[in-house]
Amino acid sequence: MTAAHKEALAQGRNESRVVRAYLEALDAHKPKRGRKRTPDSIERRLHAIEAELEAADPLNRVRLTQERMNLQDELALLESGNDLGELEAQFIDVAASYSERQGISYAAWREIGVAPAVLRSAGVAR
Repeated sequence: MTAAHKEALAQGRNESRVVRAYLEALDAHKPKRGRKRTPDSIERRLHAIEAELEAADPLNRVRLTQERMNLQDELALLESGNDLGELEAQFIDVAASYSERQGISYAAWREIGVAPAVLRSAGVAR
């Protein structure tokens, strides 16, 4: 393998990692249906689950335990303040070359939720 080939492979791996991280963050921050949860509403539900667990039968206990785990993960995500800014900046740096190499169109990026302004900044044209 030539040095140029190794460099191209490393570039592809890096770009894929950046694109994947950005798209996963977009999915995690995608608005959900219904009323938006706040850290306070999650805490209230966690306290209610703890009270329900004491008297729950085994089947409900496992369901409540899973709900508690999901809520704790959601609360940790809310409290971390995970900002898309840095991931977005990295995506902008690699999106045009990644799109060209992989044959990904502007429309495909839009369909999965990438904002037009981000694509424009990245140099991905319609």
